[in-house]
Amino acid sequence: MPSVTPAPDIAYSTDVRAALDAGQPVVALESTIITHGMPWPRNLEMAKGVEAIIRDGGATPATIAVIEGRLHVGLEDAQLEKLAQTKDALKVSRADLAFAIATGRTGATTVAATMIGAHLAGIGVFATGGIGGVHRGAETSFDISADLEELARTPVTVVCAGAKAILDIPKTLEVLETKGVPVVTFGSDAFPAFWSRDSGLASPLRLDTAGEIAAFQRARTDYGVTGGMLVANPVPEADEIPREEMEEHIAAALRMADERGVSGKDVTPFLLAAIFDITEGRSLQTNIALVASNARLAAEIAVVSVEG
Repeated sequence: MPSVTPAPDIAYSTDVRAALDAGQPVVALESTIITHGMPWPRNLEMAKGVEAIIRDGGATPATIAVIEGRLHVGLEDAQLEKLAQTKDALKVSRADLAFAIATGRTGATTVAATMIGAHLAGIGVFATGGIGGVHRGAETSFDISADLEELARTPVTVVCAGAKAILDIPKTLEVLETKGVPVVTFGSDAFPAFWSRDSGLASPLRLDTAGEIAAFQRARTDYGVTGGMLVANPVPEADEIPREEMEEHIAAALRMADERGVSGKDVTPFLLAAIFDITEGRSLQTNIALVASNARLAAEIAVVSVEG
């Protein structure tokens, strides 16, 4: 008799479970931005605000995290507040998701781990800030985010504001192309760079409506094309920091990281914190604005995907 793989032990919030059972639209959200991306209490305000935007858009938000060794898809209010105040949460990607679960740890999910959790739960749309990618100097450090590999293998549509501008964006796009990941920019011919609407690079593909994005993903599914899709949604014009200005700030932050010997998983949070200081908080305001914009678009895609 063939063995049967048991379903993973996943805890669902009450509203996420109800939405999934009813076939209603759900949007996944990562938790690393809460524990590692913003300070308390702004992180909780941001998380609650993003969840509210998704609800206003007709979908149910599902913030994903590992809490005391259990994968949670959707957090109750008390769980979200406690996570936002957690000081020692692991930053969990594909390599250590099962480690956090097996050892009973609390961990915040990166883009890669959130995609895994979303797919396990049957959620096809995920809103985040920016994806990881190929780090500057990767030709010697080999520092490439697991997010790119996850996009190549896990069928989730990821809505973001492009790759984080602290990365090597041209190399990131090259790796995504090599791995067969479609990169679509929403409403623009230019690929965005997180805080900036234009990275200076042309977008591989452009679509102008949520319906077109949902139809693209349906066609991929119908024809057996595996893996995820990256949807780059430029930050609203009123909230952007121009690319030329950001490059100066990023260069200064990179010098600081090099002087202090920062490496590995610590690089991204260090650079984001340094840029926050250099811009006197302006980068955080832009970050909050772009996450909200991505949540609106993701909710719209999730709604039309269900309707279609």
